[in-house]
Amino acid sequence: MFMEERQQEIVEIIQTNGKVTIAEITAKYGISDESARRDLRLLEQKGLCKRTHGGAILLQQVSVRPPIDRDFEKMPIFDNYREISRVAVTKINENDIVYLTGGSFGHIMVSFLPKDIRYTVVVNSVDIAKELRAFDNIDVYMVGGKMRQSGSVVDSFANDFVSRLHFDVCFITGGGVTANFGLSNGTDETATFQRTVIKNSRKKYMVLPSAKIGVDSFVKVCDIDVFDEIITDWDCVEEQVTALEEKGVTVTIVEEGK
Repeated sequence: MFMEERQQEIVEIIQTNGKVTIAEITAKYGISDESARRDLRLLEQKGLCKRTHGGAILLQQVSVRPPIDRDFEKMPIFDNYREISRVAVTKINENDIVYLTGGSFGHIMVSFLPKDIRYTVVVNSVDIAKELRAFDNIDVYMVGGKMRQSGSVVDSFANDFVSRLHFDVCFITGGGVTANFGLSNGTDETATFQRTVIKNSRKKYMVLPSAKIGVDSFVKVCDIDVFDEIITDWDCVEEQVTALEEKGVTVTIVEEGK
């Protein structure tokens, strides 16, 4: 089989399954790890996939729509999201004022939040606020404004609310991050809200899976050097980590299964 034919089949696998691993390519085609990585590098250069440490994933279309409703009780919790969340909450200290991101990460981080110290948490998700009612060691503030179908609140009322607050720690996620474009997200409302939270925070942490490292979303939130640390997972491509670190931000790679 010619290399071009093999690469076309690899593209079809990614389009069908959403991803492919180096191990799958080497087993299917009897080639070395180095050859498999070269195939994926060439396909990425053509805009046909996005490489990860262990393979490649389907290149996602730039999102310009807010997230739809999530059923957190039935939402699958992937290993990388769980381990990123576990490490992230260790940044919280006693008496901190914490902004906790909404969406999947906020929901997962709730299960790891410290229960032996007192602190304050500000959220802009009605679902996460409801979960926090079970914690008697946390004072909870809910951001007000118009609720999206997803349960989040990021409109001008919400932005005005957080503009009056100061945070010791904020946890921010997004649609993607690159060294050149910075952190980006799908809507201007979300980006504006996040800028205000980041501006008013003493310590700033980005929580993002490796699949979104090296990806640009629709609206820029900020440059990456405003963050103290980016927490991501073991599948992040080394050259992406290097590019981010060269901008002056610490990148923490969580370990698999820890």
